[in-house]
Amino acid sequence: MFDNNNKDVIKKYIKENTFKESHLIKDETLIFQEGFFDSMGFVMLIDFLEEKFGVKTNDEDLIEENFESIDAIQKFVERKLNHH
Repeated sequence: MFDNNNKDVIKKYIKENTFKESHLIKDETLIFQEGFFDSMGFVMLIDFLEEKFGVKTNDEDLIEENFESIDAIQKFVERKLNHH
């Protein structure tokens, strides 16, 4: 089951790996549209989520809606964890 500690882990990772001012990132911030993450950051984010939460990302998962914000990433990981 997913909890807020996991959301905090995602938020901490995003803030530590952004190129911009991390204090500007909110849970609903569009991290790619607003330039906090780029395509290389996306690849690293996928690796982080797979390693940290044990979720497997399929090609059909790789859509913007799943990763556009901390809230979206939390919901994506939660769905993946609940399918196991």
